[in-house]
Amino acid sequence: MCGAPQSPDADRELVLTRLIDAPRDKLFRCWTEPELMKQWFAPLPWTVTHAEMDLRPGGASLIVMRGPDGQEFPNPGVILEVVKNEKVVFTDAYTKAWEPSAKPFMTAIVTFADEGGKTRYTARALHWNAEDRKTHEEMGFHEGWGQCADQLAALAARI
Repeated sequence: MCGAPQSPDADRELVLTRLIDAPRDKLFRCWTEPELMKQWFAPLPWTVTHAEMDLRPGGASLIVMRGPDGQEFPNPGVILEVVKNEKVVFTDAYTKAWEPSAKPFMTAIVTFADEGGKTRYTARALHWNAEDRKTHEEMGFHEGWGQCADQLAALAARI
């Protein structure tokens, strides 16, 4: 029997939501255009040195972040779903072309919904287990993704 997909247990999910004063098409562009993504996707003083996204199910994504010490952290993944101006879903469970990663950590579901002339931005990080969720939270999920959401809102207001 088919039905609506169930949300994972709360012990495996982290959620950030914001009401952003920008149209959802601008937020979608910031999430899907590499040159825009480089401008907001890492919490300062971190930066994004490289971004690529093949926006189709099975398409590869690669975001390379650089820490304040100059060390780079590549984050390869695969796009699972794209609905223009509404949703982007990606995972690090695969590195490219359905090639499994050594250690899957999360799947992200990012949505953009109209709300009172603004956009309800929601980023959900779904983890394979409660330990990964806890690790992500302790890494600063709320602070880091929150700062990135602020940077996203500022960029969307400028473009």
